[in-house]
Amino acid sequence: MVKVIKKTRDKTRLWVQIVFTAVTNGYLIGFVQGKIYTGPTKNLCVPGLNCYSCPGALGSCPIGSLQAVLGSRDYKFSFYVIGFLLLFGSLLGRFVCGWLCPFGLVQDLLYKIPFVKKMKNLPGHNVLKWLKYVILLVFVILLPLFAVDMFGQGKPWFCEYICPSGTLAGGIPLVLASEPLRQTIGFLYAWKMAILIILVLLSVMVYRPFCKYLCPLGAAYGLFNPIAFQRFEVETAKCVKCGKCQDACKMDINVWENPNSPECIRCGDCIKNCPTGALRKRRKNDK
Repeated sequence: MVKVIKKTRDKTRLWVQIVFTAVTNGYLIGFVQGKIYTGPTKNLCVPGLNCYSCPGALGSCPIGSLQAVLGSRDYKFSFYVIGFLLLFGSLLGRFVCGWLCPFGLVQDLLYKIPFVKKMKNLPGHNVLKWLKYVILLVFVILLPLFAVDMFGQGKPWFCEYICPSGTLAGGIPLVLASEPLRQTIGFLYAWKMAILIILVLLSVMVYRPFCKYLCPLGAAYGLFNPIAFQRFEVETAKCVKCGKCQDACKMDINVWENPNSPECIRCGDCIKNCPTGALRKRRKNDK
């Protein structure tokens, strides 16, 4: 019975990921025509790393939107974007990463590929996990603000030079659908394809390497994990410190000591594998 419940919960998360990805990227004619949707919903953000340039995207990525307003002289949407991140961060934290991010789904599916030796982390994990905060600070905030052209306009540095989600969902479909674009691709496209290919290969062996080491959106949401409405708790009277929660955690968190680590994506594997029921989600009547 316990195994059946675990499998049901795993399938629930997978289907939530699939449905949310399909809904937020549901402009199918965009993939056929190789054109980016520009309707009214494109002015709205969606919680996950959902590329604006994806032909099927019906909303905008909060990281791309943040760069756009920071790099622009027109800040009329800046309070909306910051407010959006504060709202979803304070309510859900990195639950967004585990349940609502399209590129998180891609990595999860790649990790399910069998016949390859699996690893939780890359060597140097404890240092590399801080890289996403550096990317958030430098590529998302500082460079768009201060590395500007002669007109005072900044660039979306993360989107342009790093984001593999944009390459996968936006760059590749647009290039395949447009002959003129295929004639103009150069070093930058090759560079981003190389990043994507490396991450795809790593994702088969290592669980969510982009989320662990590079994603600035995960870094931003992770800061809210300790205070978010959606958080975990440990009943110390029940906890025997057996370590099975950490064994089950693909993000390799010592859950019984730090249940609301900034690295936690709220997949719930730790709760499902706790033998004493010491781990649980925060209840509505908890203070």
